[in-house]
Amino acid sequence: MSDASSRPINPPTAHGDLGDELPAYVANGLIGLRVRPMAFRAGMALVSGYSGEHPVRRIEAAANAPYPLAADLALGGAWLSDADSAVSDLQQDYDFGSGELRSRFRVTLGGREAAVEVLTFCSRHDPTLACQEIAVTPSQGGEIALRASIDARGADGHLVRESREAPEEGPVVDGALLWQSGGGLSTCGLAYVTTVEGGDFAEAKRPAFQYGQFHSLFHGRARGGRTVTLRQIVSLVPDVMHATPDQHAARLAAKAAHDGFEGLRAANRDVWGEVWKGRIRLVGATDRWQALADAAVFYLNCSTHGASPASTSIFGLATWHDYHYYYGHVMWDIEAFAVPPLCLLQPDAARSLLDYRSRSLEGARHNARLFGRRGLQFPWESAPRSGEESAPIPGTAAWHEDHVSLDVAHAFALHAWLTGDDEFLRAEAWPVLSGVADWISSRATRTAKGYEIRASMGIAEREQPVENAAFTNMAAVVVLREAIAAAERLGRHADPVWSDIAEQMVLPRRGPVVISHDGYRKDEEKGGTPDPLMGLFPFGYPLSADDEAATLEFYLGQADSYIGSPMLSALYGAWAARLGDRRQALRLLDEGYGQFIQGRFLQTLEYRADRFPEQPRAGPFFANIGGFLTGLLFGFAGLRCGGGAPADWLERDASLPQGWRSIEIERLWLGGRPMSLSARHGARATITPLEDRPPEF
Repeated sequence: MSDASSRPINPPTAHGDLGDELPAYVANGLIGLRVRPMAFRAGMALVSGYSGEHPVRRIEAAANAPYPLAADLALGGAWLSDADSAVSDLQQDYDFGSGELRSRFRVTLGGREAAVEVLTFCSRHDPTLACQEIAVTPSQGGEIALRASIDARGADGHLVRESREAPEEGPVVDGALLWQSGGGLSTCGLAYVTTVEGGDFAEAKRPAFQYGQFHSLFHGRARGGRTVTLRQIVSLVPDVMHATPDQHAARLAAKAAHDGFEGLRAANRDVWGEVWKGRIRLVGATDRWQALADAAVFYLNCSTHGASPASTSIFGLATWHDYHYYYGHVMWDIEAFAVPPLCLLQPDAARSLLDYRSRSLEGARHNARLFGRRGLQFPWESAPRSGEESAPIPGTAAWHEDHVSLDVAHAFALHAWLTGDDEFLRAEAWPVLSGVADWISSRATRTAKGYEIRASMGIAEREQPVENAAFTNMAAVVVLREAIAAAERLGRHADPVWSDIAEQMVLPRRGPVVISHDGYRKDEEKGGTPDPLMGLFPFGYPLSADDEAATLEFYLGQADSYIGSPMLSALYGAWAARLGDRRQALRLLDEGYGQFIQGRFLQTLEYRADRFPEQPRAGPFFANIGGFLTGLLFGFAGLRCGGGAPADWLERDASLPQGWRSIEIERLWLGGRPMSLSARHGARATITPLEDRPPEF
């Protein structure tokens, strides 16, 4: 495959200020930044595992950290931060191939003009590092000043300590902070180094933390037409990863200074180059669809990393002022929608998401006991640090929407099957699968009809629970069978009741159609929610061909009453393709995913703006992104989410939207081995170990 075929399509240049759009999201899975069009101004920062007490809800929530890459500029003694009207010609370009954001603008200060270009990235190679390079080219020579700041004015919590002391030997950092979140739930360490080149500058001044800022100040003179460059490197370490995070951030920042900005940048670009070997090429699709696929892969990788200690939220590490962003909680959407594509594209990142659940088993065990049940009941809204239930009080969703445990268990099984990692199956997946199977045993009720799950809530969040929510019951059967298969593979004991429940679980039906729950009506609240289809795909509940077709046709016929809502909308195209309707697959893929992407940098919104204009524009939303990628990789390509040899994963012939000829991936991971995928419409996909591929000329 040529280099060009592995290079993603970048989004269009963004011009001007934000308006009602979202700012750029620059992240690496451990650090997430919102970078404004005028990149000197502090945006917002989140760090995986760093959480605090929400100031209103009083629940554990992701906490705003000090913004690490703020800056300021003075020309002729006039500071940009004091001159709101001094900026013009705002432009931003995002290079998805390297994760680098470039912001450009012009400033007019003190009777002088300058062109400014800012390069910002969060390193995937060194995941604690946020890096920025500021290039200022004044039109006339004269006095210039630059200020590199850690800006805590928008952060939750307070300063615990600061350090400016230089060590007796070794590299020096400009300074370090220890910041504690609201409620004292956690701390984050920040340490930074700066350099300036291109002018005649005095030694930097580094005053103590004051007025919410910690900065290094450079005063000097610059020549007209000559570029002055300020470089900032900041390490951010949450205390969930180190007992003295400010000290360790200083160590890592000092190492970064030793490695140098260009070395860090090159290493980051190399890692992104490896990521893009997993580019999903849509042969025959329009450039628009290829760009949307590239953006989905990019944002998913921005928000997940093998170094992440606290999974990721359904918005990754993104937040913005006008929305709660579900408090940064970890919810079922991650296991259901983000884990499957990551298992193929970046299995180490998928593993880190699951590691968070493994570390939270005691919370899930206590949660089950508090409901009077056995086994593991994972929280509906899992707190980033503690892994405990943190749904806002009264927590109505947490009362009945307990299918989250099934989503988590299925993700563990999927990762074990797709990676072929028997040690993961033994040490990590088996405790989850057996614990959730025990929970199902205590959650299901034996009746004359078989086993039922009563007073439950499916994917549709209705006012009242229902009997036998189809997705919950279907998912329970799938997970029980996965637990039994794992027991057989490991030589462990499987409780006989698991098999009894799996064979006798009640499935609500109306003739051949699986309906959402007992007593279902089309005109009920959220009656168009296609939750039984989620049970079919991607969960993999088996139905006869006739019953599957009838159920698909029933809910696809109601698509207009649901599409535009979060989560399941992105799967409509893949469901239509299962029926072989290519025209409908393309139309529903556009209505269920394509029209969710609006604004700068192709960020996927939670709600489709034209269908839900009253909802905030919040994104990137990973249930939608992950659903789209799951549809591409598993649905259209015909892969089955299950175990066995690679040939066993090819469930059906590829069925692609109208006009698409094939889906091609240079490298994905199956059974721990790098492989290529070619899924041509109407034929069974081929999975080829990379070492078996013929050479390209």
